[in-house]
Amino acid sequence: MKQLNCLIIDDEPIAREAIADYCKDISFLNVIALCKNALQANLYLEENEIDLIFLDINMPLVSGIDWLKGLKNSPSVIMTTAYTEHALESFNYNVIDYLVKPISFNRFLQAVNKVYNYHGNITEKEVLFVKSDKQLKKLNVNDILFAEAMQNYIKVVTATESITIHTSLKSFKKQLPDYFIQTHKSYIVSKFKVDKIVDNQVVIGTFKIPISVRLKKTVLNKF
Repeated sequence: MKQLNCLIIDDEPIAREAIADYCKDISFLNVIALCKNALQANLYLEENEIDLIFLDINMPLVSGIDWLKGLKNSPSVIMTTAYTEHALESFNYNVIDYLVKPISFNRFLQAVNKVYNYHGNITEKEVLFVKSDKQLKKLNVNDILFAEAMQNYIKVVTATESITIHTSLKSFKKQLPDYFIQTHKSYIVSKFKVDKIVDNQVVIGTFKIPISVRLKKTVLNKF
């Protein structure tokens, strides 16, 4: 697995360390340096091949946005900020995702998975890294049959196992290719795993997944 070399840029020491701690739990992230301002980061960009920058906006000397404006051949960037108002502007500067503090690990993981995909390590989002049973687990997207919402968790079912993930069904669906279809407020299914549709149910092997009345027309139009 190719590792992504990262810089963390934030004027708050606690914020820098929090991002660094998250990175330690993700095998494809390699933190090169923690920088207290964007100008300090220039030194590391000159001497290292950097793939990803975690960048705060409101910093002394120069703001994160202003620094990005002047940066040539910018690496991928994930904004990590307490301010929401710069989100639209930031996406003009190779920003892959925009995280608003406080940042949960699940939201952080979703963002870095996007970067991992962007750098060509996987095709058509074939692999995701998910947090399950206090560990990061590699999940082959092509193996997923369906996912079911269960209060604050989802259950992801493949042909060989069920994986419980502490996230919402909505957030999980955003990480999946377009061929995953929502059939019900509590279920999404892989279109290519469906054996048949009978009445108000999608049949995948021995599993029968409900189709809600509200979504039935949308589901049928996907086939």
